[in-house]
Amino acid sequence: MTEFSLNLIVFYLFEPMALNWIWFLFFGVAFIVALIQFLFFGNADIFKILVDGMFDSAEVAVMKVALPLTGVMAFFMGILQVGEKAGAIHFLARKIQPFFSRLFPEVPKDHPVHGQMIMNFSANLLGLDNAATPFGLKAMQGLQDLNPVKETASNAQIMFLVLHSAGPVLIPLSIMAQRAIYGAQDASDVFIPCLMATYAATITGLIFVSIKQKIRLFDPVLFGWLFSITAILAGILWYFSSLSKEQIDIQSKLFSNGILFTLIFSFIAAAFYKKVDIFGSFVEGAKGGFETSVRIIPYLVGMLVAISCLRNSGVLGFIVDGMKFAVDSIGIDNRFTDAMPTALLHPVSGSGSRAMMIDTMKTFGPDSFAGRLSCVFQGSAETVLFVIALYYGSVQVRNIRYTLWAGLAADLVGILTAIFVSYLFFG
Repeated sequence: MTEFSLNLIVFYLFEPMALNWIWFLFFGVAFIVALIQFLFFGNADIFKILVDGMFDSAEVAVMKVALPLTGVMAFFMGILQVGEKAGAIHFLARKIQPFFSRLFPEVPKDHPVHGQMIMNFSANLLGLDNAATPFGLKAMQGLQDLNPVKETASNAQIMFLVLHSAGPVLIPLSIMAQRAIYGAQDASDVFIPCLMATYAATITGLIFVSIKQKIRLFDPVLFGWLFSITAILAGILWYFSSLSKEQIDIQSKLFSNGILFTLIFSFIAAAFYKKVDIFGSFVEGAKGGFETSVRIIPYLVGMLVAISCLRNSGVLGFIVDGMKFAVDSIGIDNRFTDAMPTALLHPVSGSGSRAMMIDTMKTFGPDSFAGRLSCVFQGSAETVLFVIALYYGSVQVRNIRYTLWAGLAADLVGILTAIFVSYLFFG
């Protein structure tokens, strides 16, 4: 085989990593494992389980993801349009421009997409998923407008998506609520480990993409911003770690939702002050939100059905059993393997990994090592494949280049950090 032929194969198999390869592998692995279960373990129901899961996931993609998202998308896209007409997004872009111009050198200075991205990152940090998604999709559309090759992800889109998928959530309220429901003595005891794991994942994703894109991380401005952000997060971490569970619940809800509502009102007030047609601008933006929601439905259906097949085929069970055997054979503590289904499902299915987290707490107890570790896994990063399908699907990008590898690398570091800090805090 010639060097040219080998390079061509490597390019087509690994460098583009288009969504059709991911889709093919999910269905292919699910089919092979289901066949093994039928032939060697006598599981006659496995193919019925796969097909039932496909129908259920297709319904969930439309009825429980896309349609509920439509209203939220329409509202926040409308608010963003008001903010843009009032100049608020441009104001945010100017403030963050020194930092983002180095992380996103392809994006022109003072471009509105800088403000849209910072809105997305801020909403993620505050744990406001419903607000983060519309802001993120609006930012992805802005980056697509700047993208010279429309079906191939640009450097800026990759950096944005990797940071988004690994992006830190300051306070994992939903995880703490689930722990409280299942009777944890201190539902907030996973707060610090979660923040440490998700921060490690974010930094890993940023370094991975920066190396690929030849971004100078030790540029004085970029390094100064990263150091300042780290110091601010450390300060917030120190403050909240000194509070009781009740105080954390009260202050985090007030902090997160208060900031969001203040931003919404600020956009409207600025538009009113500048005599902008507020409601007309809102309706104009809301129409775009509705159109985006409809456009992503086929991508969501395709990806969620493929993920369902992978999950229901039993692949994860085989992997966990193999990991436990390997860990036992080298004589190290294997308690972490009981929580691994949550970590393995997390890159492919947020709802699936949440179900695994709950199942682990039910089985081993919320205050067990496995129960706590599964919660830290759940709080360590976003669902990479879902994010790829949603965001790239919204702008019809098919060649995702190294986005998946960067996201999975960040997720892997988040998993390893979660195991380390959980042994440190709970071991």
